[in-house]
Amino acid sequence: MCGIAGEIRFDGTEPNLDAIARMNVSQRPRGPDGGGVWAQRSIALGHRRLKIMDFSEAAQQPMIDPELGLGVVFNGAIYNHEALRRELAGRGYRFFSHGDTEVLLKAYHAWGEAFVERLHGMFAFALWERDSGRVVLARDRLGIKPLYTATIPGGLRFASTLPALLAAGGVDTAIDPVALHYYLSFHTVVPAPHTILKGVRKIPPATVVTIEPDGRERRRTYWQLDCSRSAEEKARPLAEWAEGVLEALRAAVRLRLVADVPVGALLSGGVDSSLIVALMAEAGVAPLKTYTIGFPDKGGEQGNEFAYAEVVARAFGTEHERIFVTEAELLARLPEAIAAMSEPMMSHDCIAFYLLAEAVSRHSKVVQSGQGADELFAGYFWYPKLATSSDPVRDYLAVFRDRDYEEYCQVVTPPWRVADLAEALVATHFAQPGAETPLDRALRLDATVMVVDDPVKRVDNMTMAWGLEARVPFLDHTLVEFAARIPPHHKLAQGGKGVLKAAARKILPSEVIDRPKGYFPVPALQYLHGAMLDRVRELLLSPVAKARGLFQPEYVAQLLAEPTRHYTRLRGAKLWQLGVLEWWLQTHLP
Repeated sequence: MCGIAGEIRFDGTEPNLDAIARMNVSQRPRGPDGGGVWAQRSIALGHRRLKIMDFSEAAQQPMIDPELGLGVVFNGAIYNHEALRRELAGRGYRFFSHGDTEVLLKAYHAWGEAFVERLHGMFAFALWERDSGRVVLARDRLGIKPLYTATIPGGLRFASTLPALLAAGGVDTAIDPVALHYYLSFHTVVPAPHTILKGVRKIPPATVVTIEPDGRERRRTYWQLDCSRSAEEKARPLAEWAEGVLEALRAAVRLRLVADVPVGALLSGGVDSSLIVALMAEAGVAPLKTYTIGFPDKGGEQGNEFAYAEVVARAFGTEHERIFVTEAELLARLPEAIAAMSEPMMSHDCIAFYLLAEAVSRHSKVVQSGQGADELFAGYFWYPKLATSSDPVRDYLAVFRDRDYEEYCQVVTPPWRVADLAEALVATHFAQPGAETPLDRALRLDATVMVVDDPVKRVDNMTMAWGLEARVPFLDHTLVEFAARIPPHHKLAQGGKGVLKAAARKILPSEVIDRPKGYFPVPALQYLHGAMLDRVRELLLSPVAKARGLFQPEYVAQLLAEPTRHYTRLRGAKLWQLGVLEWWLQTHLP
């Protein structure tokens, strides 16, 4: 896991090495173990390294292979790199390192751009051809690893984080009104290629971008999620599907043990993370370090799930660490978490993951985490209604969208208003082939769009802020493909995630499976009051916010007058949604 950066020139001038250095400095937390810069003719590459596979200097990046005439900077982990290495060695390729980075160079030389379809893992990379000057950018199927770009006069820059591109300079920092509309509609999710800033874009998941020396681009989507199923699959009983889920997850967990350092686990005490811990223990991980975090109760809402996590830790003999964070510490550290965000995110989990990652990074460099299971196996409360919907677009928006179009127009001032793109986005995705039922369409949208720019981005940003690599076995693409074919009624059984719970009963204590569904609550942000309410008020009423002119003063005043009354349909505080955006902008655009 690392941070990558680069500049490509199309106008015959040399890349700005100072800009590359600034991007490297910005991304140092992602790769505290080393760094490097390389430049030749029209391209310069930068890298910050987190040593997980092959600690030797032979694996240092940027990695250049003069024999093949190729260079690469890479962020991620290729779990099947050893199998690919053996296949490539059989074709005559010689290797000078032992990690996964060099495999990318040889695989590209052997199979061309299609080599990404052979990769099993999470990745974002930039690969350069010496002789042609061509550059290839790519991102993994589920967008687990980020990749941002910024067009500059005569060239293009890219980086693992948006703030790194800002550090390089020359970026158009005007607000993108399309992104603002998505931000206010989808719980701060801004789907690729947009970001909140006009001058920064992100490569969509499962995309290869080929850039010629003159700046011409060619884009290819190399993977799409197919939710269609055969007649035999429709008739297959729950027990068989459950066994298949367990085997697919078992394989995904084992693959994510590939590392030259011990692999731990984040353990919330829910079914998802508990299953991962159980399968890691089954795979022989010892000692197995597990970690959970909790906060004080607030507003009648419990702030931790320590009891359930400890049931699992005892059952599987893990070395368990319980991390308790006081409200005072949470509020004091919140500015750091906002600074670590590549894009503004309202989820309370951000500060939780930030503080958890800090504690975990003292003992572990790699952990497995349970994101994605709810979206694959229909674990949220809104899925049952969608299963029988006669108007799935409307019903999806009715439960997921934070505010309808009329209210959105009340939030933003006229210069920032756009058409109802949120409804159009859902309608467009639902109309794509390969999803037979309304629930299939909703789960596909959630797994390929909403997960990418909410929980997955959140975990990447917050863990990498402490040089901690988080691996997400539920988003193994083969498991995702398998889950997509499971009939909806098996997913909705047992109050949601029925097929996953059936799989879990084979290896987990029943008290973990049958417990009420839990969340990762941070009550101090759910119920804004005191110093935090004062801070949000200060931000939204500040001269710089008023000069920016995004929000209608009347709407802001209404939220400030009754901060605990106005919530999105997913129970997020609407005031916090506006406040965190302004906080992020004032942090990154001082």
